[in-house]
Amino acid sequence: MLRTSLNHLNHRGRVALAVAAISALTLGGCSSSGSPAREAGKQSSSVLVDGGTLRYAAAGSPSTASNDPHGGLGNESDVLRFALVYDVLTVPGSDGRTEPRLAVSWKPNKTMDRWTLALRENAEFTDGTPVEADDVLYSLRRIARKAAENYGRLADFDMKASKAVDKHTLELVTRAPMADAPKALESISFVVPEGADDFTGPVAGSGPYRVEKTGAQTAVLTRNKDWWGERPHIDRIEIQAIADPQTRANAVASDQADVAGSVSPAAAKSTGAAKTQVIHREGVTEYPFIMRLDTEPFDDPKVREAFRLAADRKALVDTVFLGYGKIGNDLPTPYDPSAPDDLPQRGRDVEKAKRLLAEAGHADGLTVTLHTTTSYPGMDTAATLFSKQLAEIGVTAEVKVEPADTYWTAVYAKKAFYTGYYGGISFTDLTRVGLLSTSPTNETAWKSEKFDQGFAEAMGSADASRRDERLGDIQRELRKNGGYIVWGTGDGLDLAAPGVHGLPDGPGFQRMFIDRVWMDK
Repeated sequence: MLRTSLNHLNHRGRVALAVAAISALTLGGCSSSGSPAREAGKQSSSVLVDGGTLRYAAAGSPSTASNDPHGGLGNESDVLRFALVYDVLTVPGSDGRTEPRLAVSWKPNKTMDRWTLALRENAEFTDGTPVEADDVLYSLRRIARKAAENYGRLADFDMKASKAVDKHTLELVTRAPMADAPKALESISFVVPEGADDFTGPVAGSGPYRVEKTGAQTAVLTRNKDWWGERPHIDRIEIQAIADPQTRANAVASDQADVAGSVSPAAAKSTGAAKTQVIHREGVTEYPFIMRLDTEPFDDPKVREAFRLAADRKALVDTVFLGYGKIGNDLPTPYDPSAPDDLPQRGRDVEKAKRLLAEAGHADGLTVTLHTTTSYPGMDTAATLFSKQLAEIGVTAEVKVEPADTYWTAVYAKKAFYTGYYGGISFTDLTRVGLLSTSPTNETAWKSEKFDQGFAEAMGSADASRRDERLGDIQRELRKNGGYIVWGTGDGLDLAAPGVHGLPDGPGFQRMFIDRVWMDK
């Protein structure tokens, strides 16, 4: 779930997280990028009001809660808290370009493997100490050191060779030319004071909010009056970790919460009648079926192709996303600017799928286990429907619904056939975390020298159009020979009470930066 990755956030939500897998902010005011798309509900006043408490029901399980911003980031509730308490170096802007946050500017050398970052000089931690380059370097090195937990978020940086040039200048070295290094730092580079390593209690941050109290179920944040950015409107934010998406939706409908993150399409439709707002994050949600190429029967390309041809994509989109989505074409990040848009749409072909299975030695049928979970709304529904579609080509797919609390550690990147989750991760982030031969979490066991070389060539190009062209080329290869069945993309959906304004509607980690939200009630 690279998912922002995160991972399973930024992958994958996860990664998405994992790197994923965030910000709808612009610098200075860090204002929300664009205006959130909403379905009509009760229209409230549009006069900006300062103050109040925002109650946010976020996806998360108390059993997997973490206070460490440099670890796995498995709970959206934790990521939301980290994004408000700790500063990050860069954030994605409304046009997809990287914008400054704690880093105000950056410049590469000619070979694009050494980047000089100028840091903001007026940032300070909540304990009153200034934020300096040594703090940033320490934080990045700590993230790199915890690669086994965070899907290798900074694996392409040589943190040992990187250094603090002076109090407000940082030199980051990459292991190979890396044209998008500032983008790779977007939203994941949570900065803590140098030496901080015990996160069992609150650790000083330099973000727009500070921790009043935190626990596995609930965190309470209050406005940081000394933050360098534009003053947040909300005085107090209460974040509650709730694993079940319907329970999150019900919390808003019953006035127990003001915002519910990552709700199901069914909940969005039903609660719309209850005069709530539906916030759309267009086309960022995916539940791809993932086949590991190093495990039978998916080590045979004919089997993988047969499974892709078995998918009735429209039926899956209509059933799982209820009109909030569109069919996919087996590109894992179709929204990425580098995704090729001239590929013929792969359709359903039951007879050809049967023929391919017969050629692969499975003329008498094939039995597999399709793992799924209820972490995100519709994952189990998608798996159940696809199993029925596979039956029509002679495949018995036994659906196994795994516990949401352990799915991303026990199933993701381990089982031969499972349902994944992406929440807006970029193609370059996905590649680094899960597609290169050396990737720390190669979820499909995809290993291609041609692919690796193409990615290296793209990252060595300062020309953005040339870079996207090369990235598009390797996505063609991945679509043809890889282990993904990307049957569709759906809108990410959040619910909000009528009086909530300014919620970001970008993909992945973008929606975690809610410091410009305000309420008129």
